[in-house]
Parts: sequence; structure tokens; C-alpha cells
Amino acid sequence: MLIDSHCHLNYPGLVEDEAGVVARARAAGVTAMISISTRESEWPAVVAGAERHGDVFATIGIHPHEADEHPETDTRKLVAAAAHPRVVGIGETGLDYYYDKSDREQQKRSFRVHLDAARELGLPVVVHSRDAEEDTIRLLEEALNKGSFRFVIHCFTGTQWLADQALALGGYVSLSGIVTFRNAHALQEVAANLPEDRLLVETDAPFLAPVPVRGRTCEPAMVRHTAAFLARLRGAEFDDLSASTSHNAMSLFTKMSG
Repeated sequence: MLIDSHCHLNYPGLVEDEAGVVARARAAGVTAMISISTRESEWPAVVAGAERHGDVFATIGIHPHEADEHPETDTRKLVAAAAHPRVVGIGETGLDYYYDKSDREQQKRSFRVHLDAARELGLPVVVHSRDAEEDTIRLLEEALNKGSFRFVIHCFTGTQWLADQALALGGYVSLSGIVTFRNAHALQEVAANLPEDRLLVETDAPFLAPVPVRGRTCEPAMVRHTAAFLARLRGAEFDDLSASTSHNAMSLFTKMSG
């Protein structure tokens, strides 16, 4: 049992063979996939994909790269779209100061309206954070002071400080194929010590294929390689790590269980 907690099934490289991608994931032991949206124009396609497959679920959100292009996307619009029964989360949203593809203040505004929507709906937030650790935590704290919600830092590549702060706020940490890369020593050190009950795995497919398939188009079936690497890194049995990360995903994305 494995859950790919973050993939983009509507992206080029996967969408052309959606049925095959899903079938290969099932054959690899993946029991659920969460297809993540990054801009408003994707919402119908991501939801439709979840409607076609009983083991595929969707999220509604605006990636920080897209924040400048979505100044009118507010909490009301997010709440309306995320009310669909196959939508299990809000995001991905957050802050990206590495590429700075959108104005930082606009990124913060977008992040805040997503957090408000998550609180209103009782859905978890899928958080993207790159080179923006302090502001990410500050905005999460600010939002949590208004009321509780669940969240995960997806495709985690941050510092021990970010992991510690997110965990202290009740968050989860999701690891992608990056943790398997040869030069990811700092990330591997963080990953080795994350609490078992807060750890998720993901592909971020079609990106970031893990070793030993690095360089290929990533797809949800490949989450098995990341889970196997993490089991070895943490001195755990593969089946135990698969079971715990899947349990954590279900505990976070509670709407998946109906």
C-alpha cells in the first residue's frame, strides 16, 4: 500500500496516457494518487481526472508562480470549487522566492486566501515553500491563530528549522524523489529523523523521477522507489514505511475515505 500524495496527472508527459499511468501505479502497489492543480484553468481537468478513476483525487489551488495571473482568485472562489466530492485539499499554494515568478506580496495574498478557504472547508493545505521559510511559517502561524487547519509542506527540500517549525504547528512533511539524489545529503539528514507519524511520500510527477529512474518522465508508480530509499535511510522495513506514510496521507486528506 502506497499513496502518491502529490502528482500532476494533467501535465504533458502523463495526460497523453492517463489510463496507462494509473494502471502502472496500481500495479506498483499505489492505492491512491492526489492530482494537484496549480492554476484556475486546470481545475476542471484535474477534477474530471478524479471522477474517471476511483483511486485518483484532486486539489484546488493556485501555485505561487501563478499568483500574478490570478488576482481575482479569492476564498469564495476556492471554496466553491473545492466543494466537489472528489476534491480533498487546497493547493498547491505557498511562497517561492527562488524563481520569484510572481510578486512576493501577491504570493502572500494568494497564500492567505487559500489558508482561509482551507479553514472554512476543513480541508488540508498543500504548501509549496522555496527560499521563503520564515515567511511561510509566519503566514501559517498567522492563519492558525484564526482557527485550526491541517497542512503539508510538499516536496520538502528545506532546512531542519523549517521541518521543526512545520511539525510544531501540527504539519506534515512530504518527500519526493529529490531525497534519493546523490547530492541531497542535507535533505537526507532531515528525512532520516522526521517523526514517523508526520511523513508522506510523493512523486511531483511528471517531475523529479527518483533514483534509479532519474532522467525519465516521473509517474506515480515511481513513488515506490522513493519509499524504498526512505525505508533504507531510516532503518525501516519497506512494508512498514509504506503503511505508515499511507496512514498519514489518509489522516491528513480525510476526505479520501469518504
